[in-house]
Amino acid sequence: MKFTAILASTTILAAGAAFAQDVDRSDWPSSFTVGTASQGGTYFAYGSGWANLVAEELGITGGGEVTGGPMQNMALVHTGEAAFGMTTMGPAAESLAGTNPIAPGLEMTQACAMFPMYQTPFSVTALASSGITSVSEIPDGAKIGFGPAGSTSDTYFPRMMDTLGVNYERRNGGWSDLGGQLQDGLLDVIAFAAGVPVPAVSQLEVQTDVNIIEFTEAEQQKLLAEFPVSDFSIKASTYTTLENDARSVSMWNFAIANCDLPASFVNAAVDVVMSDNERMTGIHKAAASTLPENWDKNKVLKWHPGAAAWFKENAGADIPDDMIYGN
Repeated sequence: MKFTAILASTTILAAGAAFAQDVDRSDWPSSFTVGTASQGGTYFAYGSGWANLVAEELGITGGGEVTGGPMQNMALVHTGEAAFGMTTMGPAAESLAGTNPIAPGLEMTQACAMFPMYQTPFSVTALASSGITSVSEIPDGAKIGFGPAGSTSDTYFPRMMDTLGVNYERRNGGWSDLGGQLQDGLLDVIAFAAGVPVPAVSQLEVQTDVNIIEFTEAEQQKLLAEFPVSDFSIKASTYTTLENDARSVSMWNFAIANCDLPASFVNAAVDVVMSDNERMTGIHKAAASTLPENWDKNKVLKWHPGAAAWFKENAGADIPDDMIYGN
């Protein structure tokens, strides 16, 4: 079995090398970084994984970089400090409008859509010993960890808690750090917005008993009416703690590329990620949604020309010309 895996890997690498040789690489960068988020979150695991995959396949140096998440990634990719990054549609829209808190007033129009990733569900986790089994049971003044400052979770979950009538003290930090604080009794609740399974939650399940709290139908409807989210169900198979699917809401995530990167480079990177979903789901289960047909979930960002060409050719994407950068 090991020999078969090695042989398959060798074949993939050979195919990637052959692809790279057929393309003029004279204007390609010699290295690249992918803006992810904090360690312990899905962005870091997923982003580092596809960064390493692209680097290996295309024969250039590249990897994931720890960042503050979607808002900072929009800024890093817009300025070119990171070639690639990952964002959710809410922060992307705010960044284009110049309301990104990292650089208020700056319209981040140099970050282009690259490929669809997955949906980010919003979910709440508490220790089983806390007795908290619903959002309505979160105590007045509860200490809630909302993830890294400027992340999708930190941007939207406090507003959601406000909408649901929760009174809380706000805490920020990396997901792994917040998981440790929850376990140590320094937090009452963690409000996660991350692709599932969230590594920090999976780790907590191994170490202690937790409650993964779903929204009631009424709570879900309030959030759908107020925020740029869609209904979502966290499958019971996602976590050992869940006995039934958990009602949630979610926001789509997209990989982004600096709009000025060479079209052939971005096209090649997209091809590596989108041509073999089995490899991507091996990196993270959330990649089950990293499929060509989900190109239409981007209704915010202009497409990078290299990415648009790949989806038109391989997914029959009907991307309007005015949604492609440079047109």
